[in-house]
Amino acid sequence: MEYTKPLAKLIECFQKLPSIGPKTAQRLALHLIKMPEYEVEKFAQTMIEAKNTISYCEICFNMTSQSPCEICSNPLRDKSTVCVVSETKDLIAIEKTNEYKGLYHVLQGLISPVEGIGPDDIRVRELLNRVHENDIKEVILALNPSVEGEATSLYLCKLLKPFDIKVSRIAFGLPLGCELEYADEMTLVKALEGRQQL
Repeated sequence: MEYTKPLAKLIECFQKLPSIGPKTAQRLALHLIKMPEYEVEKFAQTMIEAKNTISYCEICFNMTSQSPCEICSNPLRDKSTVCVVSETKDLIAIEKTNEYKGLYHVLQGLISPVEGIGPDDIRVRELLNRVHENDIKEVILALNPSVEGEATSLYLCKLLKPFDIKVSRIAFGLPLGCELEYADEMTLVKALEGRQQL
């Protein structure tokens, strides 16, 4: 079907978002057009404000509007434990369990030679600096059970071994190929409880 050009451009923009196919993009575009103009303006302004004010925490590299972020600056968090995740969405998934009380380190990606992503392209050096400079007793690797997640976990385990700290990995209560953001809270709780030292 041919759309009028402005609608076609709007549908095309929505399709650039992750997990949005042509039909969902069309539904979103049509819904947006039916919204009152003030709501559309508020929606657009909220997106621009988020884009302009959200950056990365100077300590853990979580997305935040302040640095250090709310988690790193919380005095009630266990400063001796760092949970390593690949993206902020994984941190959010773990936080929803209300079980983990330590700090985080967001790698902002995984090692993937196929995509040209090496250790220098993610926040590995910063993790090693944190472990070296702080009184870290345990690093929990909470990376997706994918080829890239496995490769990154093995690489980090090798680098962390000389620090004489506990390095553990969340248990495989998660099915292979699953992404953390889509796992339910109980599965994540069990995965955290069943982590094993590497």
